[in-house]
Amino acid sequence: MSQEPAQDDIRLPDNAFRELALGETYDPVVPAGTLIPEVTLRSVASGFFWSLVFSAAATYIALKLGQGIESAIPISILAVGFSVAAVKFLKSRPSTLLENVNILAIGATSGIVAGGSVFTMPALHILGLKASFWAIFTVPLLGAALGVFFLAPFRRYFVRDLHGKLPYPEARATTEILVAGKRGGKSAVVLTYSALGAAAFDFIGISMHGWAENFSSSAIGFLNGFTARTKAVFSMNTSAAVLGLGYIMGLEYAAIIMAGSMVSFFVLVPLIGHIAPFVTGSISAGVAPLASLPPDEIFTNYVRPIGIGGIFAAGIISILKMSPVIVQASRQAFSEVAHLVKGGARTEDVRTDRALPMSTVLLGIVVLAAFIFTYFRFAVLAGEARPFQLALVSTLLTLGISFLFAAVSAWAVAMISITPISGMTLTTLIITAVVMSALGLSGKSGMTQVLLIGGVVCTALSMAGSLVTQYKIGYWLGATPRRIEIGNLVGSVAASLATTLVIILMAKVYGFTHTAAHPHLLPAPQPNAMAAVLQGVMGNGGAPWFLYGIGAVFAAATEMCGVSGLAFALGMYLPMELNSPLVLGAAVAWFVQRSTKDEALVKARHEKGTLVASGFIAGGALVGVLAALLKFIEDSAHVTLVPDVTRWGAFGAAAGAWSNWAGLGAFVLLALGLYADARREKAE
Repeated sequence: MSQEPAQDDIRLPDNAFRELALGETYDPVVPAGTLIPEVTLRSVASGFFWSLVFSAAATYIALKLGQGIESAIPISILAVGFSVAAVKFLKSRPSTLLENVNILAIGATSGIVAGGSVFTMPALHILGLKASFWAIFTVPLLGAALGVFFLAPFRRYFVRDLHGKLPYPEARATTEILVAGKRGGKSAVVLTYSALGAAAFDFIGISMHGWAENFSSSAIGFLNGFTARTKAVFSMNTSAAVLGLGYIMGLEYAAIIMAGSMVSFFVLVPLIGHIAPFVTGSISAGVAPLASLPPDEIFTNYVRPIGIGGIFAAGIISILKMSPVIVQASRQAFSEVAHLVKGGARTEDVRTDRALPMSTVLLGIVVLAAFIFTYFRFAVLAGEARPFQLALVSTLLTLGISFLFAAVSAWAVAMISITPISGMTLTTLIITAVVMSALGLSGKSGMTQVLLIGGVVCTALSMAGSLVTQYKIGYWLGATPRRIEIGNLVGSVAASLATTLVIILMAKVYGFTHTAAHPHLLPAPQPNAMAAVLQGVMGNGGAPWFLYGIGAVFAAATEMCGVSGLAFALGMYLPMELNSPLVLGAAVAWFVQRSTKDEALVKARHEKGTLVASGFIAGGALVGVLAALLKFIEDSAHVTLVPDVTRWGAFGAAAGAWSNWAGLGAFVLLALGLYADARREKAE
């Protein structure tokens, strides 16, 4: 067995993040001919442990706060930390670079399964439907496996054919952590102090309320009249993690995303606000009269659906663009099956390109389709008229929508490390509800069936987004793709179990709807939104098809101009506070790259900035987990662990009054600090 490269030699190649020249190839950190421990008892046990821990944490936080937590980066840091501890305290060998990748592949399924389950499964409780353990456990498990098999044919396209064309912010940050942790020395020091600094920055600002988490022009007194008249509001999140994402993403995609956000918040919201005084009553069922809505509610109820329509249309366009890849992958799968049927031997390629055979992928999809059909037919639709037809249509919808959006989810993560799961899941629920209603399925059985389909699709899309990140990490470092795929499939079992148990526990202890037994319920904002949409579509509310259609036109027009329709639609869909700081971070990278004409010095400075930005992402992710844990303890034990700056007497009052400007000032200083730190680097 060959040895892992020496610590001093563990560094990413010069062409890791740029497009390759004609005839140039990429050689990973661990070469294809090098065989080192990859899947070991240590890596499997660690991966399972972190999958259970982070699944439980991610499920609770999503039910409590409506947002998930980043698990890949904290798990990568913990894997590196365990390797150091193994040498220092256990007198054992350090973990290899590829062992840590395997830990990540198994453990990172926690956020995937938790996201897919928590968005949909609690809605069963909210709507008073049957929510058994097996229903909640089976749905995300099937979805996770489906996500692996649907993305597998696109692996080479995303990681090899598009090498250097997509930024992969999260994958790049995680890779920098693994490499720096293995190499140690200066890189580890930079990553450590930037992560600790970002953690302290976000903890003081967000958890301690030292300044506003989101700077907003609506909080500026002398702009009150302008805001009231125009409904135009600028906002910017002040998290160090988002600044780091922007730096790694680069200005091209950050600008496109911000352009979509500007259309939403500076054109569509003000336009609707302008006509609001001339509209009496409410336009949409269950929504207050238009004239009474503030800008954020106009965005949520009328503009965000336009973004959803844009994402859906951009997804279809993306699939059409990738149709040659789809045809090639399908031809390869059927060709391999035919070869094996004729008794031919399976040919193995190089280790770093060795994935699950296409015949296995195809067989996996067929088996999952049969299992999904059986589950729907006999566990959900047994008492309905025409159960075979309903189960068949449900299965086809599940497979079709999952396949359509899997590549879209992967593309979004590769661009911005954020995938519009909630928007695509809402679209899934609406399409499925309309089709099921047209087939005569309604009532509790209809809503249950639609939610189960949505749960499978949601988890499949989450898996696709996470798996493309792991594929890229493995491509950069030299891991075996097949082991990454198997790691995700195995880890999904532990993650599904932990997530299901937490959902059932929270439903019994806190509940998701107000009752005498549950006066202090968990908010569960995403499942409540899914339940509301489902009631609207299968009831009398209907879906905002007109708004979806407008979004589709935006996406098509953007593509016709040669701009990424998906990036633009993402900008329209996501709140502006998440998009604007990306541009600031990308601008810092742009200025760093133009700080000198010396190419060697530019390269050194940009790499230093990338390492600092990776630390920002890692620190922000870690403090997010810590803050959620502390909040959980505070709520459970009724104690105060995190001080609130706004309650510190006169100082707190002053801080609260200036928190909006303080947040902007602190964020700008952080960006300047990132630029200055990168500028201090000298060429090697």
